[in-house]
Amino acid sequence: MPKQIARQAPYLRRYARALTGSQAHGDALVQAAMERLLGGEMRLDPDVPLRPSLFRVLHQVWLASPDGPRATTAASTADARLQTLSPDRRACLLLVAMEGFPTAEAAIVLDITPKACEQRLIEAQAEIETQLRTEVLIIEDEPIIALDLTRLVRELGHSVTGVAATHGEAMAAARERRPGLLLADIRLADGSSGMDAASEILRLYDIPVIFITAFPEHLLTGDRPEPAFLITKPFREDAVKALIGQALFFHRPQAAAA
Repeated sequence: MPKQIARQAPYLRRYARALTGSQAHGDALVQAAMERLLGGEMRLDPDVPLRPSLFRVLHQVWLASPDGPRATTAASTADARLQTLSPDRRACLLLVAMEGFPTAEAAIVLDITPKACEQRLIEAQAEIETQLRTEVLIIEDEPIIALDLTRLVRELGHSVTGVAATHGEAMAAARERRPGLLLADIRLADGSSGMDAASEILRLYDIPVIFITAFPEHLLTGDRPEPAFLITKPFREDAVKALIGQALFFHRPQAAAA
């Protein structure tokens, strides 16, 4: 059993760090949980599988800690956004979305019903979507793809500042109205480059960029810095939506990075 518990330690630390918004606080939380288990102050539930049982102990220690489930100073933009969620919603979202627990097992960890866990998850996702709502500039020269991207962006609750088919149109649109996100095709029909346009826009604004290309092998070579967010044509709608959320959620402004 000790070896099985030790194998779960990295995942417990990952969860605890995200839960508290701090590596130091998270690691201390895991340490306290382990000490209580080893000292016999707390026990794993024999009727519950090991992993959710361990996370339940950690969660109970968190709730009972002197500081309680209060938000702490977050080390990253993503952590800061998580810390704005209420503690119960934050825990539910992390257990399901980050740790991969089925809703039923997450409910066991949190000592609530599966229905209550599902409701918390819906509320957490809606709250984060509201936080991330922004204006998107689409740089795409194929009209049908541009229409598809516009629809997907709006379905996520964002607005579209404009659709540009060339480098020049992209720069004009960005100067006229500041976007909060760029969706940029790599190659445009007039021979100009969406990547060059994105680079120039990034000199004006510190915003996330998602590149779009039918030839990802031209970018993902390992020979130079590569885009963190890349959509490959033909794309899946659910993949595009997920990537937009990730790009906005994890974007770290340069001032914060410095």
